[in-house]
Amino acid sequence: MDETYIKVNGKWVYLYRVVDKEVNTIDFMLSETRDRPAVLKFFKKAIGSSGLPLKVNIDKSGSNTAALERINNLLFIYGLWHLLIEVRRIKYMNNMVEQDHRGIKNITKFTLGFKSFESAEATIAGIELHRMLKKGQMNNTGDSSVWKQFYDMSSLNYPKNFR
Repeated sequence: MDETYIKVNGKWVYLYRVVDKEVNTIDFMLSETRDRPAVLKFFKKAIGSSGLPLKVNIDKSGSNTAALERINNLLFIYGLWHLLIEVRRIKYMNNMVEQDHRGIKNITKFTLGFKSFESAEATIAGIELHRMLKKGQMNNTGDSSVWKQFYDMSSLNYPKNFR
């Protein structure tokens, strides 16, 4: 789990991202703040869509540590101590997610920038979706092209002659 910065309307915002050990994107979220409530919101979103992880590798960010401690405390209080998340701070393992940020950064650095938070969210969601399809994360699609899968998932109607 890691975060990177994206400029929106002249202000830096935070793109939180989680990838698994095979560098498949698990979840992402754009946030205006880098604090414990923002990280908790992101972890709730990621856990809700992908389940509780066994281990999480993070950098030395205090907000990430505080949020994971809060989640572990809640698990312990509810008697789910066997589900506690192992928090690791192994630099070389965090390099995988750092390198995966490059794909987003390379695409967004050549744009004129985002004028609103909503447009940044929508654009980054499209970029992440396209990258997930290119990585082959959607394994039940048969021999469909990446763009056909993208159109199908985004519920757009692609042209009949599109292949």
